[in-house]
Amino acid sequence: MNKIFRYGCMTAFAVMLASSCNTEKFLKEEPLDFYTPDNALNTAADFQSATNYLHNRMRHILFGGINLDANFSLRYATDFAVNATDYNPPVKLNDYKNTMVPTFNVVEVIWQNVYTVISNANVIISRVPKAVALSEADRNSFKAQALFFRAWGYNMLANLYGGVPLITEEITIPRTDYVRATRDEVYNLCRKDLTEALLYLKDIDAVKDGAVNKQAAYHLLTEVLISLKAYDDAINAATQAINHPALSLMTQRFGRRAGKPGDVYRDLFELNNQNRTSGNKEGIFVIQTDYLNPASPARDVIQWAIMPNLTNLRVMTSVNGAPPSSQPAVLAFNDQLAGRGIGWIRPTKYFLYDIWTDPNDIRNSEYNIVRDFIMDGVPKNSDAYGKWYVKDGFKAKAANFADTIRSWYPVLKKATFSEGDFPIEVIQKDANGNPLKSPFAGQLLFNSSGDVYSKDAYLMRLAETYLLRAEAYIKKGDKSKAAEDINKIRARANAAPVAEADVTIDYLLDERLRELYVEELRMVTLCRMGLLYDRDKKYNEKSGLTIQPYHNLWPVPFSEIERNTGAVITQNPEYK
Repeated sequence: MNKIFRYGCMTAFAVMLASSCNTEKFLKEEPLDFYTPDNALNTAADFQSATNYLHNRMRHILFGGINLDANFSLRYATDFAVNATDYNPPVKLNDYKNTMVPTFNVVEVIWQNVYTVISNANVIISRVPKAVALSEADRNSFKAQALFFRAWGYNMLANLYGGVPLITEEITIPRTDYVRATRDEVYNLCRKDLTEALLYLKDIDAVKDGAVNKQAAYHLLTEVLISLKAYDDAINAATQAINHPALSLMTQRFGRRAGKPGDVYRDLFELNNQNRTSGNKEGIFVIQTDYLNPASPARDVIQWAIMPNLTNLRVMTSVNGAPPSSQPAVLAFNDQLAGRGIGWIRPTKYFLYDIWTDPNDIRNSEYNIVRDFIMDGVPKNSDAYGKWYVKDGFKAKAANFADTIRSWYPVLKKATFSEGDFPIEVIQKDANGNPLKSPFAGQLLFNSSGDVYSKDAYLMRLAETYLLRAEAYIKKGDKSKAAEDINKIRARANAAPVAEADVTIDYLLDERLRELYVEELRMVTLCRMGLLYDRDKKYNEKSGLTIQPYHNLWPVPFSEIERNTGAVITQNPEYK
């Protein structure tokens, strides 16, 4: 035994001596039971998974998976909407001056999560050349898709914050020496990335639903070029997308509810109608999501946030001739109106009532914006039962302040399902398991889980491409061409054409509101154009009271400045 022990010791000592000649090799860690970029990104399947993760991160940002305040702040505190939960007294972005500061968690969450997309795109871009198992075609395709996501991320950051640090390579060691590029330098990187991506991306009719495609890159490039004041180039980029034979505005009824009452604008937002496989030729880039699919969020929070909190709505009504008392207006959330809403994002009065100047505009039809409903929650022996809440004058007799702020305002149907499309789990049932319905119109009644909302959503739609080209024409000074593009959108909406003399950037922003409400990240658009202050001050009844001109750019998060000890990241002007 002693000999064996001594031999074992000598052998081990010899191995140690031999290894000491190459300590770098000896000390190098070899991951055997976990994935790293070195051992994970080799095959086409590996790179597809990494690309899928970019889609996943983008979806989390846009659907509210990162932080509810952050998601909602991309839409409200603009000319489109206010925060109805903090309305009286105003806090959060209803109190712009005291909330939009460098320590505001929203500016940090958006910054960090968009940089997460960029960082993961950089990993793909850096690793593609080293992946010998990839074909040349796959190598080009995966790099092009990653370049698109990197451009999307940097464009969003530049729109919101101005110049930001540029990171174009995979980060393998900690860094604390970042400096800000100029805003134009960021946009120029986006331009470079998209120009290269366009060499290898496939056309929209040659890829799966939801995949990055050439026309999506042209759409994004159009916006970037407008920011760079390269208006002719922007017009050319938009035209490349608009003229592609696989794309067109939808002007005829289509999809799963084409035979039911409605209009083509409502068809664009019906469940399962967003992708090309449904016959939709207008969607350019569609965020994919499926109910109960663990690879995507369980819901898009927009329906829950933007629908009124109907079950809290009270109405003053007389029961059996007694003096009026406060009674619930509805039995429960239901599928005819909205499903379960919380009334967090309330559209501004400007959007709800002022911009709809043409009574024939289908975007404001009863199928798209529901402005009244029949009450069924009040006692049957009251003077309100079975009456219209608005038309019959009960809204004018609101029981309390919250009724007209958070519990009732017109319902934007594009942000919810149609009747019969909500999951069976959210429907109330009687003792025999039969669905419960309202006595009026037969709408299904929901339980407290009626905010389930999983529906594919447009990131880019051809209607916006026309409006981007119109913006470039306006800024170039060609109002005639701008009017032509705007009127293509208005013609589909059955709205009267705009005269050339009336075409301005303000009119264009109104038209974007009419066409893209809910879809558009309005905050990003207005910051990009430097018009957040002007539009918010003029049209937002709450945040407009305190917003300042310097809010056209968000502050750089204080946490990013504080931890960057090896260099100085400068703050945007007037933020303290």
